[in-house]
Amino acid sequence: MSQPPPDRSSAPPPPRPDASMSLLTTVMEHSLDEGYAEASARREADGSAGMPRTLKSKLGLAAGLVLAAVVVTLGAAEAQVAAPVVAKEREELINRVNAETSAADALQADVDELRKDVGERQRKALERHGGDQGGLVALLSGATAVEGPGIKLVVDDAKDTDQGGGGPRESTGFADTGRVRDRDMQRVVNGLWQSGAEAVAINGQRLTALSAIRAAGDAILVDNRPLVPPYTVLAVGDGKKLADAFRASADGLYLQALHESFDIRTSISEQEKVRLPAAPTLIVRTAEPQAADTGSGAADTGKGTS
Repeated sequence: MSQPPPDRSSAPPPPRPDASMSLLTTVMEHSLDEGYAEASARREADGSAGMPRTLKSKLGLAAGLVLAAVVVTLGAAEAQVAAPVVAKEREELINRVNAETSAADALQADVDELRKDVGERQRKALERHGGDQGGLVALLSGATAVEGPGIKLVVDDAKDTDQGGGGPRESTGFADTGRVRDRDMQRVVNGLWQSGAEAVAINGQRLTALSAIRAAGDAILVDNRPLVPPYTVLAVGDGKKLADAFRASADGLYLQALHESFDIRTSISEQEKVRLPAAPTLIVRTAEPQAADTGSGAADTGKGTS
């Protein structure tokens, strides 16, 4: 005879909310370890729990309390005595820092004055030894401020610099984003020189034949001076011819490709008069023509004079 099926009319009791927290439940319900509880019970049973009852124990407790009070009192007294000393040392250190800072500022001011004096002497030397072409030498070396007709070229980062993909900068190793790179400014400046610019400056920094445009992180440096976008390039020359020649050059087309591919903002305009400052620092070097080849000497050694 078959067994009747089990009765499922009554649902099983719901699980406890803290069923998954058995460890926490045990800690809360049994906060004292069983070993400690047994030791406490034994002390209560033999009467050793609570305050000391014998005179010797009471004297020992009193001595311990007095010793602790003495230690705390001595520590507070030493801290109170040492506080003025620490404050005085801190004040002396601050005074030393301020004095050294003032001395460093004074030395920096002397360096700036000497650098300015050296620059002036170099400019005068260029003008004095340039002969009939002293003005041209001073102009090409950036030794003097210049003004005249020219163009104004502004290059700025794109509003959204998170773009990507292939593009004209893919072969240079730079990330293809809408941020202007030092390599871009190098090509812009070289394109202006090749298009006939007589003098060039970026954000007020005059460029010479020895100027360097480099990168430090995301910043662009011109002669180790950081620039902040937008980058304003001023070039002295025949405004219309210079602008047309730059637009048609490979570097002008490169800049246009950056604008079309990455939304780098550019604008170029002719200017009736632009003023460029003198280069802040000059590096004076001399060059001599190489001696005629006589079959020996420079030709044999592979060395020459420059």
